[in-house]
Amino acid sequence: MSNPLPMSKSARHMSTNEEKACIVGTAPQKITVILPAYNEEVSIGSMILLTRNYVDNVIVVDDGSSDRTAEVARKAGAEVIIHEVNMGKGEALKTGFTVAADLGADIIVTMDSDGQHNPADIPKLVSPILEGNTDMVNGSRYMNGLDKNTPVYRRIGQTILDTATKMNSGLQITDSQSGFRAFSASTKDLFRFNTQGMAIESEMLVDAGKYCLRIKEIEIGVRYDVDCSTVNPIKHGFGVLVMVLKDIKFNNPLYYFTVPGISLGVVGLYMGAHFLQKFTMGEGLQFGPTMLMVLFIIVGTFMALIGILLHSISTIMTDAKVA
Repeated sequence: MSNPLPMSKSARHMSTNEEKACIVGTAPQKITVILPAYNEEVSIGSMILLTRNYVDNVIVVDDGSSDRTAEVARKAGAEVIIHEVNMGKGEALKTGFTVAADLGADIIVTMDSDGQHNPADIPKLVSPILEGNTDMVNGSRYMNGLDKNTPVYRRIGQTILDTATKMNSGLQITDSQSGFRAFSASTKDLFRFNTQGMAIESEMLVDAGKYCLRIKEIEIGVRYDVDCSTVNPIKHGFGVLVMVLKDIKFNNPLYYFTVPGISLGVVGLYMGAHFLQKFTMGEGLQFGPTMLMVLFIIVGTFMALIGILLHSISTIMTDAKVA
């Protein structure tokens, strides 16, 4: 009996999609990966070739690279979009989401293009969305705690950024800075993409929390031996923290204004009670400390009320957008 003919790539792709549809009981879902890239000619080709084994389309957004990133990406089979100047990761993702929607993507996956992420993890990330249980999946490096092999300053920085992002988004996420995520295409218009730097990961979580997206975390692996970033990690972390804190001011004014305001007011009231006790015992009041007490109470009350007012306005605007 003759050997069966080898299955073509298109046939294999169709078979995979049909199997996927059988599992979840829906029509085949088109998966598109976005790779924001800036001077990644060394790693971009292999990343694209590996990623194409698991998805339908790969979009590379060349964000003002001065090397052969775009050329290598095209030869590897990616859809390449070029920013003539470096506009930041936020703009690169915005462009990628727009192009993915134009290509008819049902699921959008974002990955770093430097080789840190393993494309073999893509099926794990998209599975909850294919099953209809999730709107967004966050690939986490730290679901079982921070890696003890990670330098202390990185662990401290990650903890601070995770805490600030949780405060801002209201989400219990173990890896707020992960660039490896999957999204249902229906979420594409909910993200602002305002942040130009690496704080875009935190901003997207804030937007996801604001619109009450169903979010799940999946454990992923990561390689640090390929990290070619020229940015000082401490400077980078501090910059992200500043952007997150600025975002808190607009998205969670209760944290930014009301909590500090109440704290000031409590300090002022404590000082007032102390001064009153001393006054009833016949001691005089000193002008400086008394004025400081009054200032704490007035400023604290003002900040608390401003935070409550801004929170009410933010809630009304969010409800209006959802409606």
